[in-house]
Amino acid sequence: MSDLPLARRRPRAMILPQVFYPVAGLVLLLVAMAFVAPARTGEVFEIAKRWTAEEAGWFTVLSVAGFLVFVVGVAASRIGTLKLGPDHSEPDYGYPTWFAMLFAAGMGIGLMYFGVAEPVMHFSAPPVGEPGSVDAARQAMRITFFHWGLHAWAVYAVVALSLAYFAYRHGLPLRMRSALYPLIGERIHGWIGHAVDAFAVLGTIFGLATSLGLGVIQINSGLDYLFGLRVDTGVQVALIAGITAVATLSVFSGLDRGVRRLSEFNMLLAVALLLFVLLTGPTIHLLQALVQNTGMYLSNVFAMTFNLYAYEPTGWIGGWTLFYWGWWIAWSPFVGMFIARISRGRTIREFVVGVLLVPMGFTCLWMTVYGNSALHIVLFGGDAALVEAVSADSSVALYRFLQSLPLAAVTSAIATLLVTVFFVTSADSGALVIDMLSSKGEQESPVWQRIFWSLLVGAVAVALLLAGGLAALQAGTIAAALPFTVVLILACLGMLRAMRLDVAKREAVRGARSLPPGHGLHMDWRTRLRVLVQQPGCDEVRAFVRDQVAPALGDVAAELRGQGIPADTGQGGDGRAWLQVGHGEEMNFLYSVRPTPYEPPSFVLADPRPGSDSRRYCRAEVHLREGGQGYDIMGWRREDVLHDVLDQYRRHMHFLDAVR
Repeated sequence: MSDLPLARRRPRAMILPQVFYPVAGLVLLLVAMAFVAPARTGEVFEIAKRWTAEEAGWFTVLSVAGFLVFVVGVAASRIGTLKLGPDHSEPDYGYPTWFAMLFAAGMGIGLMYFGVAEPVMHFSAPPVGEPGSVDAARQAMRITFFHWGLHAWAVYAVVALSLAYFAYRHGLPLRMRSALYPLIGERIHGWIGHAVDAFAVLGTIFGLATSLGLGVIQINSGLDYLFGLRVDTGVQVALIAGITAVATLSVFSGLDRGVRRLSEFNMLLAVALLLFVLLTGPTIHLLQALVQNTGMYLSNVFAMTFNLYAYEPTGWIGGWTLFYWGWWIAWSPFVGMFIARISRGRTIREFVVGVLLVPMGFTCLWMTVYGNSALHIVLFGGDAALVEAVSADSSVALYRFLQSLPLAAVTSAIATLLVTVFFVTSADSGALVIDMLSSKGEQESPVWQRIFWSLLVGAVAVALLLAGGLAALQAGTIAAALPFTVVLILACLGMLRAMRLDVAKREAVRGARSLPPGHGLHMDWRTRLRVLVQQPGCDEVRAFVRDQVAPALGDVAAELRGQGIPADTGQGGDGRAWLQVGHGEEMNFLYSVRPTPYEPPSFVLADPRPGSDSRRYCRAEVHLREGGQGYDIMGWRREDVLHDVLDQYRRHMHFLDAVR
């Protein structure tokens, strides 16, 4: 037996102490306060919520609006053509798979909890206007779309874009601190970077705890409806303990594949329940409402974005809009990490369009089917008791609504199962993201670290329930999201600076030629034609790089060093050769030639079977810092290679002059 499997089974502790200990200490202190003095802790949360809503509400609203403008702006500009990865990278997933995963990201406990509750609550208690009217119903759906629409996914897009762009295109760690590199440079590895990651971890903990708290309240209501289990804080605490233990067990036993399959099954079950409600409810009315809701939302999105009810003072915005904006911001590192990991190779424009529109479309469909079905029952079915029940306890909204449809017991059991599985998978995945943000490097951390965070998130959810239930969940989320909002603003500034440099660099080196001047004049036309149609093997290309390209790069490096400019060359195990020229604080120049394998055209194959290694051919492709440049220098003379290096270096110097 080798030592490698043992090392994998027992990874060393990877704690990042500057993030792990302050966050863990602060959260444990809050949990202890909630257990020792729940009433006093609830008052503290309420004070923090009131201050954030009244004194800093304008800042949060303006920031979220800015995030939407930012992501739409970069997608519409020249920046949108940049890739989340090197220029030659291709997406890891095709459109159908990528859209399906974005669709899955839009699912969660929140949709189950608020699908019926929010429209009915806005209908019965609108921010302005007459409660219970047709106008109140329209406003209820417009507000619901607003809370779950473009702004939510713009927040997620900012985080995911930051993580994917700096990790996949610039090779920086997959952490929030990397977005500040264009602003503060290597200091991201110091206390500023640690503080940024700490805020990200704190926000994720409270965002996750809020989702778990809402989920367990709804599970309790479902069990009460199905089995008569009383709705009580003690029962909810026991449920959190039990379900957190299941999530922790999945971490401990490595049931990643099982949890993933369970999550996929859960998504299919959610879609099936959605279709059931659509087909057994007022189907034509719901389809009409979907079109009208979408139109109302899009035509009013600008006005709603900046509406703080300054002329109609109300506490409504703190319990709704600001809570949602805080929830999305706190939840964004978790969702953003997932979206970033599945989006490598996409252009920024593709990324923004997909992230904003695909999950939002499903979310709006979900809210229309559930929300408008409930409002239809109230307005046209005369079921005023539904409004009373939801106003008294929002967690019963879904179950009370399902009573009006066939197979109520079955659908209620499915809904409870859905929320439970969402709870388990969210706790498990969320603990992994928190652990990644509070650990060193990219290596897998030991199991106990993930177990610690899984248990701690469950403890926070319990603490918030003890400190005031739903009100404490809202208050904790709003307060925790405020400092992370500042981090996201700085991330946008850092991305904008780096992306503008990327665009300037690409335009400066645009026009790289496929043949150097005079190439081919030293050979007759038959020889040149033979070079054009030949499909060299990878060994032949590696020999060319070794014998022609590497010496040429060595000559350039020696000449630069003779002029006092640091320059290094090297060769890789895959046959590549490179030259790197240092420029101090400015961007270094990198020129590399890599043997890149391709499937040959069918006309050169006697037996055109794709995938055969013996039939593959290679190109000697030029790569710069940004990635592959799409041209092949196989067969060039050494002098031609030297001039191509100098031409690319000249373009790089022109780029540096342009951005100084």
